[in-house]
Amino acid sequence: MSDEPRAFPATGRRVLVTGAARGLGRAIALAFAAQGDRVAVHYGSRREEAETTVADLAGRGHVSVGADVAEPDEVERLVAEAEKALGGIDVLVNNAAVNTPHPPVDTGYAEWVAAWQRHVAVNLVGAAGLSHLVARGMITRGTGGRIVNVGSRGAFRGEPDHPAYGATKAGLHALGQSLAVALAPHRIAVASIAPGFIDTDRVAHRLSGAEGAAIRAQSPFGRVADPAEIAAAVVWLASPDAEWASGTILDLNGASHLRT
Repeated sequence: MSDEPRAFPATGRRVLVTGAARGLGRAIALAFAAQGDRVAVHYGSRREEAETTVADLAGRGHVSVGADVAEPDEVERLVAEAEKALGGIDVLVNNAAVNTPHPPVDTGYAEWVAAWQRHVAVNLVGAAGLSHLVARGMITRGTGGRIVNVGSRGAFRGEPDHPAYGATKAGLHALGQSLAVALAPHRIAVASIAPGFIDTDRVAHRLSGAEGAAIRAQSPFGRVADPAEIAAAVVWLASPDAEWASGTILDLNGASHLRT
């Protein structure tokens, strides 16, 4: 083990979390801020919710930045504004995603193609663009960094009503592993998480009644994840101690899907 001091800080880092106006992204932003990091809260269209999230973060120096990550020019502007506001980016969390239903049997061809194009643009190409730009900044500063991708168990078990979501999350996992190898010489660690069902506002309607009971029964714990426990894993993967986890895909699904 090298005795060289780590340039990557344990706290006081500059963190960009995409899709952080609400839900899991908000929980991730709160978790980073709670340990003394400064956070750029990205939002797509939910400006008021993003500003509420910023106001709720512990500490000072946080900022909200809006952009459509499906547009390359918007991605470039997002990174530039976040770097200017924070003075650089030490941690990128690729959390922004779309997940609209498009079951192949019941979806017309035009709607099917549009769904695939939107999912690929946001979930995969947008994350790839963000990772490229942020990594270049980390390399220029020479202090290393962390990129954490929010994938899904759906990449492994299939998503019959949301196939483009499952496929793009699988692509995101593969992107993370490729970047982990490419960026390691620059002390940039890249990892992904593959969560199962999470109790967020977006899916609250599905957790009531018979469907909710069936969803909770997928896990032997008889529940779904709390956003805070998923956020805790993201914060650890972004820590100095997690460098050796680079390239990993961490399952966080309460044993609801076991990979071999």
